[in-house]
Amino acid sequence: MSIDRNPAIEQQKRKGLRVALAVSVGFTLAVYAGAVVPFLGPLFAAQFLLGSSRPMPFGKTVGAAIVILITGIAMMVLTSLLGDRPVPFLMILGLTYFACFVAQSAGKGGPAVFLVLVVTIIVPLLGILNKELANSILSILVSGVLSGTVLMWLAYAVFPEPFSLNAEAISSNERPPALLRALANTGILLASIVICLTSENLTAAAVIPITVASLLGQLDAVASARAAIGLVLVNLFGGVLASVAYAALTLRPSLLSIFIIVLVIALVLGGRAAARSTDAPVFAGALTIFLILFGLGVSPLPGSAAESFATRIVYVGAALIYTLLLSTLLWPRITSTKRLSA
Repeated sequence: MSIDRNPAIEQQKRKGLRVALAVSVGFTLAVYAGAVVPFLGPLFAAQFLLGSSRPMPFGKTVGAAIVILITGIAMMVLTSLLGDRPVPFLMILGLTYFACFVAQSAGKGGPAVFLVLVVTIIVPLLGILNKELANSILSILVSGVLSGTVLMWLAYAVFPEPFSLNAEAISSNERPPALLRALANTGILLASIVICLTSENLTAAAVIPITVASLLGQLDAVASARAAIGLVLVNLFGGVLASVAYAALTLRPSLLSIFIIVLVIALVLGGRAAARSTDAPVFAGALTIFLILFGLGVSPLPGSAAESFATRIVYVGAALIYTLLLSTLLWPRITSTKRLSA
């Protein structure tokens, strides 16, 4: 009987444990502190941890945090100056999204690109649709970035990566940018932002563009219609898990219950997201949707949590179908162009 352990599996376990620890501890502490957006810090931490099996160098960590904060401040200024002028406002947002999608298509920026997208979605929506939170957006963003960074380092301290794996293969995922696909993704995401800006229910509508941005990033990894449908179902499964988790929490509402619920689900989804497989980004997306939906359910944002929770599930499903349909319509020509030029 062989007692040798597969290094890749061991590495996946450690990464999954880091994600579960950071997400559960961060989420519970955010709820205890009364955070308005309790999922932000855990979401940042999960993205950082899933991006690599090695801790981000201090300089790179600080750089990513600064980029996210500068983006948030820029979005605050943009919303304040042009929030009541939709045409230039949406044009600048579109240029920002286009730059992010170009970076994603070229394999640059890592998880920071998706986090920038999240910031450029949340800040304008909060600034326009919820005037009460407009003045506290910066503090929400700062606390999210700082807590996400601290959670990342805490997770590596508890579950360190052995030095023997220091020679981990660092494969470059950089490739030529797909400008046409980035342009199509920009149009898809920007249209979802317009949908949100015409909705009076921020707590439900905000789920749409974040779901769209997450799914667009995952669709790059699939190569068939069946895989794309499976991707949508797994993401929707994250929403269903959030609904079940919220129902379980209402039976015994406490911080301990929140910690256990998030820990268990983060172990399941985070463990699959930590694998070296093509479906890993799909489970990372499902974890993102779970955190957002469950976080909005326990958030002190105004509105009936139970009623709006069902609405959010519907919104997530609609956003997934919307993204899949539009990408199916807009991407084939782009793919055909690439094949002809190959």
